[in-house]
Amino acid sequence: MKRKIAAIFAADIAGYSRLVAEDEEETLRRLASYRLVTDDFIAKSGGRIFNTAGDAVLAEFPSAVEAVRCAIDIQESLRTRNMAYPPSRQMCFRIGITIGDVVERDGDLLGDGVNIAARLEGLAEVGGICVSRAVHEQVANKLSVQFADIGEQEVKNIPTPVHAYMVAMRREDGTYAPPQVKKKAPPPPTHATPSWMWPLVVAVVCLAAIGVGGFLYFTKLELPGAPKDSSLANNIASPSPPATPAPAPTPAPSPTFASAPPPPPPSPPSPPPPTSGEKFVAETVPFVPDRARTVLATEYASAPDYKALALNTNGVSGFAVGQPNEEAAKNAAVEQCQKRADATQLPRKCEVYAVGNAVVYAHGRPPVPPAPWIRHDPVTERPFAAKDVPIVREPGKARIENTYPPARKSKTLAIGPGGAFFYMLGLDSMEEAARRIQETCGAVVGVPCMIVAADDAFVVPVPTTLKAIGFFHADRHPSIATDARDDVARKLADAPSGWNAVAVGTSGRPGLALKANTEQNAVNEALGNCVKHDSDCHVIAIGPFAVGPN
Repeated sequence: MKRKIAAIFAADIAGYSRLVAEDEEETLRRLASYRLVTDDFIAKSGGRIFNTAGDAVLAEFPSAVEAVRCAIDIQESLRTRNMAYPPSRQMCFRIGITIGDVVERDGDLLGDGVNIAARLEGLAEVGGICVSRAVHEQVANKLSVQFADIGEQEVKNIPTPVHAYMVAMRREDGTYAPPQVKKKAPPPPTHATPSWMWPLVVAVVCLAAIGVGGFLYFTKLELPGAPKDSSLANNIASPSPPATPAPAPTPAPSPTFASAPPPPPPSPPSPPPPTSGEKFVAETVPFVPDRARTVLATEYASAPDYKALALNTNGVSGFAVGQPNEEAAKNAAVEQCQKRADATQLPRKCEVYAVGNAVVYAHGRPPVPPAPWIRHDPVTERPFAAKDVPIVREPGKARIENTYPPARKSKTLAIGPGGAFFYMLGLDSMEEAARRIQETCGAVVGVPCMIVAADDAFVVPVPTTLKAIGFFHADRHPSIATDARDDVARKLADAPSGWNAVAVGTSGRPGLALKANTEQNAVNEALGNCVKHDSDCHVIAIGPFAVGPN
């Protein structure tokens, strides 16, 4: 056994027992899908999962900053995935993080640091993060994160109170939701009346009623104290924290299977998993390079049974043909794929995609937006600069600056609505770079992503007059009057070029600018149209982005 100091992060699912009771099979399927996302974020942030139990995860990080960053990215990614489900079926994690002295034994970690992280997870809001004072001190000046001090908290099996902070989570519109501080149950009175005294009390009261009414002594009686808050985590585990969502390794080309860049394993909840009867078509296999599709078409599709194909979201794949049985084919394909994946910069878990000529991939097809994925518009296109990448946080922009500009073409950079970013570098063609980045980003984030840069240029209108805070969805934006949303969405869809802007006032009546030749003209026109039928107008969207003050 050895001791060490580590950032410990614990997470589990709020209301998991209820979710299982309502629909066990669907809950377990989604848990596996969500765990692929959380596990991958942890690995990319330098963390290590050292224990799991049911819906719970325990991980260690060498840095509190990376642990909190990872936790935020996980919560934002899962929040996006949960949008596909009604509130009663959403699967939300609570996360707790602390720094502590722990003992390592056979790869597992033990000690107060682990216990405190689990108790902090129990204090966290649903979909939120709670950290100890030690973590807050390490992170406060290094991440652009807002905290709410909830003071000393008495937690189960920890002798001294734990000073805790809630992390303010970013809403879809880019604003921050103030954490709701849980009220602590009042401590039990120090001199509660023992239960055996009640018969004596009753007797005395009776005597007082008969002969000594109003005897003041009996007004001093105290009732037993209320039980302490029991909402703490039932098991010492908690999901991994979200890390800066972007992967960005340069793909390592190989004659048959190029291992590509970024992100974590696929598992979007929105698309239904394919049926076992879906026919295998090499040209539609996701994630893999075009050259790998060619090999699959010539060497796998026509090969005899038993055969299987395995792949991961980085585009690594492996297949086996002519095996003695189906199980042997699946095992051989996964083993070959995993060996190739482990040799890359960012190894990812390989999974069976096809058995025989039938697709059996559990995660369905990754969500991608309608084509075209890249539009070149001389009015809005401008040279790429990492500092101007929308939505992404500053540490992510620094990583992009170090990796994306110097990489060779063809390359693409895509972002998700919560600020996750992914890039493909040095591919054979722009078409392949666009396809693979959309498939990978969509699989990880769970919703269609947006390609913001192709080679060395921004290919979407990137706002500079205001700050991009998320993707803009006119059909459900709360600031726009309900009866006007569909009309705004239709008009914007019919204006794919130039600068577009949307402004609203206190009544939610929109003012639009379409196909303007500059960003400033679009802003001025949208405000001018808004003030014609509303008051206190302000701009809420520029191009494809929701915007707020810089």
